[in-house]
Amino acid sequence: MLPNPKQMDENLDPRVKRTRKLILDSFGILLAEKNFENISVQDVTDKAQINRATFYAHFQDKYALLDYSVSKMFMQEIEKRTLNACHYTPDNLRSLILAVCEFLGNMHSSCAQPHEQFESLIENQIKKHIFGLLSHWLSQSKVKLSTEIPATVATWAIYGLASHYSHMKKRPALEKFVDEALPLVSVNLEQFA
Repeated sequence: MLPNPKQMDENLDPRVKRTRKLILDSFGILLAEKNFENISVQDVTDKAQINRATFYAHFQDKYALLDYSVSKMFMQEIEKRTLNACHYTPDNLRSLILAVCEFLGNMHSSCAQPHEQFESLIENQIKKHIFGLLSHWLSQSKVKLSTEIPATVATWAIYGLASHYSHMKKRPALEKFVDEALPLVSVNLEQFA
């Protein structure tokens, strides 16, 4: 599995945690107000009421902040459903698809006019976590096959379906959408069940 931002934060000094939370909260507020491309480090530091040196002590730039923020939020969604403590089953796969669809839907509705660059940065982080989780699940199976290709195919399928769902003008009920999508994803993973 990929490093979990929550696990990385556990060993931090409480003051560092508070400052990081302040930066993340301020960044979230700014994302709801304007496009990612129009947000500057200065905007974040002004909103958080910290100086730029403090920001740079935590994040290299706004792209690193976005990566960390998306990674942290997505892993919280996965942990909420305890998917990080599971193994591969069709029900767990269904829960993962549901989580990704909900996450992307929430990202699109809570951010002001998501832009192509913003979406590709989010896509990169989410696909890394999906791939890591699927690889972990599949490696636990008794089947001794390579997991890289099935996990890659399923990752792209899950993210693509969730992206499609989040961009739909008239979305069907999420449960119905996931039920229709599940067989399309699981067909590549059945050998590991």
